[in-house]
Amino acid sequence: MGLPLLSSALWDASHNCASPSLELIWPHLSASKSYSLCLKFKYQQFHKSGATLPGVVVCASRRPKSNGTVWRRKELPQNVDFPPVLPKNKKKPFSIPFKEIKQAAREDRKLAHMGIEKPLEPPKNGLLVPDLVPVAYEVFDAWKLLIKGLAQLLHVIPVHGCSECSEVHVAKTGHHIRDCSGAYNRRRHSSHSWVKGSVNDILVPIESYHLFDPFGRRIKHDTRFEYDRIPAVVELCIQAGVDIPEYPSRRRTNPVRMLGRRVIDRGGNLEEPKPWRFADPSSLNDFDTYRASERFPRPSLSDLPKIAQETMGAYETVKKGVRKLMRKYSVKACGYCTEVHVGPWGHNAKLCGAFKHQWRDGKHGWQDATVDEVFPPNYVWHVRDPSGPPLDSSLRRYYGKAPAVVEVCMQAGAQIPDEYKPMMRLDIIIPDSEEARMIV
Repeated sequence: MGLPLLSSALWDASHNCASPSLELIWPHLSASKSYSLCLKFKYQQFHKSGATLPGVVVCASRRPKSNGTVWRRKELPQNVDFPPVLPKNKKKPFSIPFKEIKQAAREDRKLAHMGIEKPLEPPKNGLLVPDLVPVAYEVFDAWKLLIKGLAQLLHVIPVHGCSECSEVHVAKTGHHIRDCSGAYNRRRHSSHSWVKGSVNDILVPIESYHLFDPFGRRIKHDTRFEYDRIPAVVELCIQAGVDIPEYPSRRRTNPVRMLGRRVIDRGGNLEEPKPWRFADPSSLNDFDTYRASERFPRPSLSDLPKIAQETMGAYETVKKGVRKLMRKYSVKACGYCTEVHVGPWGHNAKLCGAFKHQWRDGKHGWQDATVDEVFPPNYVWHVRDPSGPPLDSSLRRYYGKAPAVVEVCMQAGAQIPDEYKPMMRLDIIIPDSEEARMIV
């Protein structure tokens, strides 16, 4: 409204007076405070003609700054697509852009050529991060609680696994979706061969070599049997500060010094103890999924919802804790297979049998790992009625998916976290087989 009045005043002044004079006064405003602008007019006397014309004066008045921050709840999408299935005849994509990897390598070579040591911070220099030690203990305790809870729930909740592929289904009977990718699937028309499942079907066993000194000598192919293999989550917690007597780890007081990619000072040499010589197998079963259902009894039906809710909380704690630890501690994964190694660099065991392993002489293609590679979610089909008819292959586009742990806990009576509901597609009405044929 102010701009048309100002333009009309200027037009009238230019026609009524030969030499108009318009005075604009701009005050000094501060960027850190809020002001309201207003227009005022004053009359100015001209010396020649004695006429008076209105002059525009701009002034500013200070107002108290109102808090304009509006807290809005983050709305989750209604439905999301399933995670893509990576092809087996291609290399996995890098978790970090390849340009950043080349830039970091170029800077390391430049410092090494100049004879300057590479600046390292904990835990890259072998020292612990004090703030992450409680997180490591929390993840380790939640991991043991997760195994215990799943072992108890599987006594009541039926789980089926395909004997030919990695498909898992949580229901009284296996589904009829024909998507088996195992051997001789053409003879079975891609139908699954269902058998009774276990804890390893729910928690995918991702193991890693335990190292007393992650910055020590690399594991060679001939010396691979001298190292124990434990769950990768447990090995990550050990290197982050968890002390297990059966699996000791070196705690440095002097940092590691590196020149480029070469270690010039390891902080002294220590003899690595052999944990399998004095380890008690019964004390290691708490954080291992092997035959976990036999170690825990069948729970009562009244305690089932409580156990399911505790198991769901332990699953969320492990997933969030592993994400926090992997932001600091290095974990490597093969770009072709499921092998994972916790440490600054991968091992040299020639055990890769994935795509074109002959060209690499069986060596792994190490790259930075993701959270899903260390702690895979293992998505399964969501079943709304476990006692109802099995899932049909013709209606698969109406079904949702959820992590196997979430599906087991949900059928046992636990509350579903909001972040998993979009993929479970709870708002979609599943039609009948005859109705689905009429839908285009």
